[in-house]
Amino acid sequence: MLFLELFWTFLKIGLFTFGGGAAMVALIQNEVTVSHSWLSTQEFTDILAVSQMTPGPIGINTATYTGYTAVLNAGYGQGLAVVGAMLASLAVILLPVVLMFGVVRFLQRYRNNRYVNGVFQLLRRVVVGVIAAAALQLATVESFGEPEVSLHFIASLVIFATVFILAMRKKSPIWLMLGSGAVGLLLYGLV
Repeated sequence: MLFLELFWTFLKIGLFTFGGGAAMVALIQNEVTVSHSWLSTQEFTDILAVSQMTPGPIGINTATYTGYTAVLNAGYGQGLAVVGAMLASLAVILLPVVLMFGVVRFLQRYRNNRYVNGVFQLLRRVVVGVIAAAALQLATVESFGEPEVSLHFIASLVIFATVFILAMRKKSPIWLMLGSGAVGLLLYGLV
């Protein structure tokens, strides 16, 4: 039953998420931590961090790691966890790939239509809102620490603000991740 639920959940996520992998994060988090309780918020935050650091699209990486971890958490072995990872990955891309064939044909035919362009104008704004919602959902105790623990909480806020400002100034995400990892290791790994 878990495998069918994984497939169905990620099929819905793939169908109803517009704006790419970052927009997908909020929906994945809600489905796997709240609706199904397959993962804790901490596990999801860790999976998201790994998904961003590994090559490939964040939505597919998150689906893969989530499928694997959900099956392990249900008490199955690593072999079946790989099946869960493959099912979640396939499901999250299946309908978007099929829909893209129809959308490409439609757009080639109506690319200069003012109504089609109006829909795309609206979708751009919606995507920004969905990505912002995903970012806000990740602003949790697991990500920043307890406000009472002043050193860790303040350090987390400083790291966040620094990376945010540098990212807005178009600094390399690779260097931002490496630098944040090094600072995190110094601050949290040695305490």
